Amino acid sequence: MRMVAKSYEIEQLYEPFLGSTDYILKFNKYKSTKADEPRLGLFPHTETILHQKEQGKGLEIKTKDQKWVEVDLSPSSFVFMAGDVCTAWTNGRMEVPVHWVMMEGKKDRFSMVVSLYIRDLEIQAPQEPVDGNHPVQYKPFEHYKYIDFHTYQNSRKLRNPLEHYCGV
Repeated sequence: MRMVAKSYEIEQLYEPFLGSTDYILKFNKYKSTKADEPRLGLFPHTETILHQKEQGKGLEIKTKDQKWVEVDLSPSSFVFMAGDVCTAWTNGRMEVPVHWVMMEGKKDRFSMVVSLYIRDLEIQAPQEPVDGNHPVQYKPFEHYKYIDFHTYQNSRKLRNPLEHYCGV
């Protein structure tokens, strides 16, 4: 987020988030599939810092034209993906990469995921990324309430949960 803020020359506006950020580290195990099982390891989602120990395919990212593209990662690589908060805070200028894991092969797959959550502050775009060409796209919201909506309100079926939750 600091790099994003710096690129828009609003780094000083990111400072309040530093003391209000919670991080959650999760380890995922995707079991290898049998011939008659679906390949989907995890539903399409956003907001991820992903680490993978072994080389191989499995991570797929959805393109703007709605096609899934395989990402072949080298061993011990890290992937940083902007999440919905980044999209809202940049007033839609930074888009979220929707991704999922597809399983193939006969080996279980492990990944390490770090997710961040903003507490005690409302997420809203600062005035700087809002102008005549980029009017306000999202109403202010609390991140944990959005996570609750996204997790428990069956919003995964929505094409754009953020827009549905707080879009203008």
